[in-house]
Amino acid sequence: MTTLLDGPLAFVDVETTGGHALYHRVVELGVVLARGESHEESWTTLVNPGTRLPASIQHLTGIDPAALEGAPRFADVADELARRLEGRLFIAHNARFDYGFVRREFARLGRAFDARLACTVKLSRRFYPELARHNLDALIAYHDLPCAARHRALPDAMALWQFWRRLRARWPAAEIERALEDVTRRTVLPPQLPPALADELPESAGVYRFYGEGDALLYVGKAVNLRERVLAHWRGAPHSMKARRLATQTTRVDWTEAAGELGALLLEARCVREAAPVYNRHLRGGGEALTWRFGDTDAAPELRALDDGWPAGDCFGLFRSEREARRALAAHAREHALCAKLLGLERGEGSCFAYQLQRCRGACVGRETAARHLARTKLALAGERLKPWPYDGAVAIRERAQGVEQWHVVDAWRYLGTLTRRAGADASIDDLAPIEPAGSPRATGGFDVDAYRVLTRYLASRPAGVTPWPPVA
Repeated sequence: MTTLLDGPLAFVDVETTGGHALYHRVVELGVVLARGESHEESWTTLVNPGTRLPASIQHLTGIDPAALEGAPRFADVADELARRLEGRLFIAHNARFDYGFVRREFARLGRAFDARLACTVKLSRRFYPELARHNLDALIAYHDLPCAARHRALPDAMALWQFWRRLRARWPAAEIERALEDVTRRTVLPPQLPPALADELPESAGVYRFYGEGDALLYVGKAVNLRERVLAHWRGAPHSMKARRLATQTTRVDWTEAAGELGALLLEARCVREAAPVYNRHLRGGGEALTWRFGDTDAAPELRALDDGWPAGDCFGLFRSEREARRALAAHAREHALCAKLLGLERGEGSCFAYQLQRCRGACVGRETAARHLARTKLALAGERLKPWPYDGAVAIRERAQGVEQWHVVDAWRYLGTLTRRAGADASIDDLAPIEPAGSPRATGGFDVDAYRVLTRYLASRPAGVTPWPPVA
């Protein structure tokens, strides 16, 4: 039987318009074909991406946009590339990046591409753990690898081929074979899920969804790295009852990518609120959202629904029902000797019932001023005070990752939706159109307790990147 070490190999490098395979495109392909220690063929081509080539990529690669105008589209070279890669071990540096772009380009043509994958970063870490860095520049310097032009597809692929030759010359074949078996081993998924799922999952932030029989939504989760987080569910199955149930009941997985963690958190909260998946217990932001609103006078607090707009004045607590709200306020009254009548919890003539038990300081009979009682009440509820909306109107919060830019539109702590600037777009924010991710619930603009908590935490730590919405001309 042919071993991985002596089998057909393809050393692959791609240059792209950016770092996100969903939004960016391939502009150059470089492939070095080999078998064992023997070089077979080298092949490269520029690829017209059909979109603008960012100045940063021009500077990095030296690729002239004019050269791309006459280059073939990926569709024109897809057959040639597939023929060269068929049946070969796909070897690349940070391999999921190159592999992900190749798979995405084939998928845009309605074609599947699947290959066994080996990453030279992982191989370098395994055989040269003493190195502080394992990027391609570090490998070229440490191993004195020839590279005619960095950040060009074929020279980079040739550097990987030379690194492979250094490995074979330095280490026993059996040891390299064991390392290849380890780094190419595919994740074992539940039998009812397609084996290619592990390769299709992107290594970006976003929201994932597990579906069961009848396409019922079982679970929604967010991730900074979708691939790692989703696969972690199956790795944890032997140790968790919930994970075991999901492993046996999940028949389909889909996901929506985001530019960063905030977008993932907001979308997760919205999906859970609107779809109420079976296994989501920690996020249930739907239903009525009520708060106690205190004015500047000594009047009793008013119970307000937050879907009606953010109320003026000081607001305390988040409640699902009037009953829950009144119970919470009554508990504070008992703990802090507050007056139930001034809080609107009791009616009628005379003192409140707590005063008769010497558990109220007498605001209901004039022994404590209403102003002092109001101050004590707000102090008692201080830990539950809602943060006032700090802007004059709606705002857009900017997130950027791997060249993708998203703007999350929020008004009075209500998440209204997300807009995305795709690769090569020259449009300013006011030219962007709303994009609803496929498979996600529609934005309702209603108040969501979980979105409020996400947003207050995020803006407290990172107030930059906030723009008035709609933009001022």
